[in-house]
Amino acid sequence: MSIVTLTMNPAVDIATRTGAVVTTDKMRCATPRFDPGGGGVNVARTAGVLGEPVIAVFPAGGHTGRLLADLVRAADVPCRAVPVAEPTRESFSVTDTGAGSQYRFVFPGARLTPAEQHRCLATVEKVAQGARFLVVSGSLPPGVPADFYQQVSDLAGVLEVPLIVDTSGPSLRELRGGVLLLKPSLRELAEYAGRPLAGRGEQVTAARELIAAGVSRIVVVSLGAAGALAVTAGEHQWFAPVAVPVRSGIGAGDAMVAGITVGLARGADLGDAVRLGIAAATAALTTPGTGVGTRSRIEQMYRQSGFR
Repeated sequence: MSIVTLTMNPAVDIATRTGAVVTTDKMRCATPRFDPGGGGVNVARTAGVLGEPVIAVFPAGGHTGRLLADLVRAADVPCRAVPVAEPTRESFSVTDTGAGSQYRFVFPGARLTPAEQHRCLATVEKVAQGARFLVVSGSLPPGVPADFYQQVSDLAGVLEVPLIVDTSGPSLRELRGGVLLLKPSLRELAEYAGRPLAGRGEQVTAARELIAAGVSRIVVVSLGAAGALAVTAGEHQWFAPVAVPVRSGIGAGDAMVAGITVGLARGADLGDAVRLGIAAATAALTTPGTGVGTRSRIEQMYRQSGFR
């Protein structure tokens, strides 16, 4: 297997649209769209679209957990759904078509017991044997300690599988080492650093603090409409964005992680892998809900920017 993803706080993502979001009155909405969601699940979907072998691991409980697993399989992504007692969460987004604004409502995840957490790790240990990369992405649900991703990092070290991490907040602060590549957003990096990061130099310095602390060898900062920044101990490079009309921003960061991971799995250097990540993220921006870009659309974004 090339890529294994772990999503500890997955969701069934529900998206719809209405003419205007207002208080009190009923808002008649369009037919809802249901997507499998959560960081690692989104990474796996984009990796699959790009033709890279991938397996998605995630806890799943209740009827929503069964729906999530069905949606993942319907997306042609092999998965290992770890049974848990509490139901998998749902997330809800509404696009105000009049104002062009998107509103996102995110519920808490299922509370996982220590035994259920252990089963998730045991499943990763089983399916990640010999994988090219292990990706952990997204938040941690209730009941899971903030150092859980460090436990995954320790496991990846034992398995000798390079680890890519996309997380924030306490779970980012609790990482101590063993990560190949970390992909925070600019906001997440600023929260970690505890200060605003207005300029490129400040952003590079903050990223290198993570590298100097031994947390990660590489930090790729997603800058939204300003592109991306790849930082190592000795070098840094800024990558320009691709301008497209945005239908939904949900999952774009996950698509970037997927593109980077696929690029690295295929032997690309860091710069080319980040460019593929930007192309995948850009394609995702043009889809509704938590949709992922098609392979042809990602390739188009890659060509459009003159990527080679």
